[in-house]
Amino acid sequence: MLAPMAGVTDAAYRIMCRRHGARTAYSEMVSVAGLAFASERTWELLLPAPEEGDLAVQLFGSKPDQFSAAVAAIQERLGARLALIDINMACPARKVITKGEGSALIDRPDLAQKIAAACVREARVPVTVKMRRSFRFGAETAPELAARLEDVGVAAVAVHGRTASQLYSGKADWGAIDRVAARVSVPVIGSGDVFTPDAAARMLAETAAEAVFVARGSYGNPWIFEDALALSRGAEAAEHSWDARLDALSEHLDLLHETGAHMRRARTFAAWYLKGMPHAAGWRSRAVRCETHLDFVELVAGIREDIARAGA
Repeated sequence: MLAPMAGVTDAAYRIMCRRHGARTAYSEMVSVAGLAFASERTWELLLPAPEEGDLAVQLFGSKPDQFSAAVAAIQERLGARLALIDINMACPARKVITKGEGSALIDRPDLAQKIAAACVREARVPVTVKMRRSFRFGAETAPELAARLEDVGVAAVAVHGRTASQLYSGKADWGAIDRVAARVSVPVIGSGDVFTPDAAARMLAETAAEAVFVARGSYGNPWIFEDALALSRGAEAAEHSWDARLDALSEHLDLLHETGAHMRRARTFAAWYLKGMPHAAGWRSRAVRCETHLDFVELVAGIREDIARAGA
């Protein structure tokens, strides 16, 4: 499953990953406060593109009434294309937790439970929660919180094996997935350090996770989903040549252009596709100066010529 990532999982990114094996894709995390003020810019984050059959929408905030109103508004606008509502209790960003949102809710289980209950009461689709194993090192709070959320009707929980205070450093403890699964009867989704197809397949095989979130492991590697599925079925993952990577970059650039997103977003993901290529540093330097779709098309053409000359 393609995990929700702020500033990353726009429509183009979601479609790209779905074309290459992601079974479910999530929106960027959406502020319930932003929806409360009817911000059209906020709405743009959660409207599925025509190619998307449905969309899992992740919400963040700290006020149960705003969550309830957001769920009602999203259901009305997305209709049958809304797959599920996910509540973010995992984001460790300072600007989020200082408002009592994201992973800050781990330390406020009563409020977390009220938010989940408000969403479940309003929703006609499953409501899920993504959390971290705890807010800080010490007693692990995820199993107890997951049990409380199940009590109010949450349909699944996702567990990231880091504490919020770790941010994205250190190593994710996959054992947290099993400890949560031992406390609840709903499905548990595993998350953390899934950077390769092998890691995704191992998480499915070695933990109690019934599904796996792929986040940063999809950077420049949309095939991670289909490759992980192949490995989990006993087959081999495919090799992806430089030409295949450039084809994927071109496909992603076209999707960004077609979905009406700002092409400057491509500066970031282009660098991910170019990692390890001959003369990658120089091409990344050129990529950050590209402004239009045509600029990026010409960039890819130049890289192809360079690789052909180098015989790579």
